[in-house]
Amino acid sequence: MDFGFDARTEELRGQLLGFMDECVYPAEPVFHEQLAALDNRWAWTTVPVLAELRAQAKSRGLWNFFLPGEHGAGLTNLQYAPLAEITGRSHLAPASLNCSAPDTGNMEVLAAFGSPDQQKRWLQPLLNGEIRSSFAMTEPDVASSDATNIATRIERDGDEYVINGRKWWITGALNPQAEIFIVMGKTDPSAERHRQQSMILVPRDTPGLSILRGMEVFGYDDHNHGGHAELDFSDVRVPAANLIGGEGDGFAIAQARLGPGRIHHCMRSIGVAERAVELMCARADSRVAFGKPLADQGVIRDWIAESRVRIEQLRLLVFKAAWLMDTVGNKKAHTEIQAIKIATPATVEWILDKAIQVHGAGGLSQDFPLAASFAGIRTLRFADGPDEVHKNGLARAELARQRAKRGA
Repeated sequence: MDFGFDARTEELRGQLLGFMDECVYPAEPVFHEQLAALDNRWAWTTVPVLAELRAQAKSRGLWNFFLPGEHGAGLTNLQYAPLAEITGRSHLAPASLNCSAPDTGNMEVLAAFGSPDQQKRWLQPLLNGEIRSSFAMTEPDVASSDATNIATRIERDGDEYVINGRKWWITGALNPQAEIFIVMGKTDPSAERHRQQSMILVPRDTPGLSILRGMEVFGYDDHNHGGHAELDFSDVRVPAANLIGGEGDGFAIAQARLGPGRIHHCMRSIGVAERAVELMCARADSRVAFGKPLADQGVIRDWIAESRVRIEQLRLLVFKAAWLMDTVGNKKAHTEIQAIKIATPATVEWILDKAIQVHGAGGLSQDFPLAASFAGIRTLRFADGPDEVHKNGLARAELARQRAKRGA
């Protein structure tokens, strides 16, 4: 086994680490100051320092790493994994490199399933970082962990589709630069269970599309990602050409979108954990309690050691999933994708909890990034499917594998 990175990955890692030290970390306090001065705090992508970071990243070739093939940087999942980890260390980094959700998943959908006209109208501006987007799938009135429950209707009427329904937790929707929404709904409730759903493009300014409210996560508005919103679609009409793929393709497109999205979240989350360990160690070395540094307290040394072991285990599991996605495809890597989706939030949540404890009350405050990171990581136990759904699927696959082995 070769655990080293290839030459291109090493080169990009070096460039990205330099960019983080020179540009991203110094920009973090500036970003918050400039954001507070905006008339519309949701228009976070208009903050001058972020625009400067994006220009710098683009000029250095640190752009669209997440997307393989002709539209992106041409990296494999395994090449992208250590780069995504680095960007996870700062809330500014993914957006600076045009590698932040939900745009990444939406660009993947448009690149794989969009028509030439859809790619020209929406994909290219997203690739250029000129606009933002949202993905509207989750609904308040059904258990959206089962995507076949989606109740929003998308009905054909001549040369148009009419959309009616409600969505919530729609990331990025509050950002006025989110000019396009990919909406999932039912075109044929009488069809086979996984062929009832379709996806359609809805421009932000379409009559009948209303943003009802912003939603908070543990009291955080998550403005760094354009916030989360509840939306209402009331007789929203769009051209039939806005349908992505064909009628009934929505569920399959969603599954294709969520696979890479899940691993990208996991990659970035390792970066969150690494920064938490850095902060934990620095705090432990700098604070004295009961006559000796916190770093000399046995319980804190145990937390630090456990954190390092858990990060290394998690990273190897994520790399394996990325390698399998590259070599056998997303479908055959499904078990490993489920495994990292289960393991990552629990692992990183544990590390953040210990880092917060070492920081005392400061760890709960806005003076450190730990509390906000904890809220974000806790969200991942729901995002792209709750833990229980992935555990159920993973257990079902393991039972089938063991039965087949016994039978053989």
